Amino acid sequence: MRTATVERPVLVDPTADQLLSLVDAKSGPVRRPVVDMGDFATLVRTFVGVALGQPTRERLGGDLFDVVITAANDQARAAVFAMDEVQGGCGGVVEDPMAGWFYWLVPPGSAGRWQPPPYAVCLGVPYRITLPPLNRTAPPGPYWYRPLARDRLVPAGPLWTVLAQHRPEPPHTHLATQLGLAPGRLGPHG
Repeated sequence: MRTATVERPVLVDPTADQLLSLVDAKSGPVRRPVVDMGDFATLVRTFVGVALGQPTRERLGGDLFDVVITAANDQARAAVFAMDEVQGGCGGVVEDPMAGWFYWLVPPGSAGRWQPPPYAVCLGVPYRITLPPLNRTAPPGPYWYRPLARDRLVPAGPLWTVLAQHRPEPPHTHLATQLGLAPGRLGPHG
């Protein structure tokens, strides 16, 4: 003889409160509520922006990337070609023609270990960057000088060495002004 078990009824068109009550009931006493749904909302907005080919605003650090900023001049272009060789195809680099900068996407946490040479700045938390749509590979506006690949960032150590060899012009003073930082905050020339 089988015994029947009583389960909560499945609701047709449940309200948000009813849905949350069901989730809480299924989670049991050790459930861990999400502390910050803002991160999830940001992730969804970013995904939708990327899917629609729109620029996306990203928080530096965390699990994504930090950014190294250099001038976008002949020396920096030579550094990109050198990183193509070092890396077998350089990781993501954005050129902002209006500002005259390259934004090199490097692994998260690089800003904390970056030794500031006079020709590059590395930023991480708490800064943000607006990235162009993934399909924008030419001006007007910021564009992907080297496309972003899911599995490839620019390695910070080799980049530091390549930049030391090619020495693009320093962005320090202008960048410090733009970010509202005190002189010297971005390194010896900031």
